[in-house]
Amino acid sequence: MKISGKSPSPMQNSENAKSAKASGADSILDAKDMKKIGKATAAGVSDSARVDLSSRAQEMAKAKALATPSDDVDDAKVARLQKMIDAGEYKVDAEALADRILDEQSKMPT
Repeated sequence: MKISGKSPSPMQNSENAKSAKASGADSILDAKDMKKIGKATAAGVSDSARVDLSSRAQEMAKAKALATPSDDVDDAKVARLQKMIDAGEYKVDAEALADRILDEQSKMPT
């Protein structure tokens, strides 16, 4: 194998595993040892797979979900608004915008 400083590809890993099996490396452990390893691994996974998220982390996850754009895009509406902006016809109602921002802010937990 050529040393290149790169991580081995999955294909190389599978080839290495095949060559280890072909050389009898897997016959070193007997069935009893394999059961012990399986139990230890299962116990370790169940303990380490448990995750407790703080309330702050849960809030951050919710915020991320809300901030993530959805795939629902109204292309016709976007095109219509783009034409209005380009033509200088799109006007923003500052008072309505401010009211909406305050309403959204009041809904957020403190």
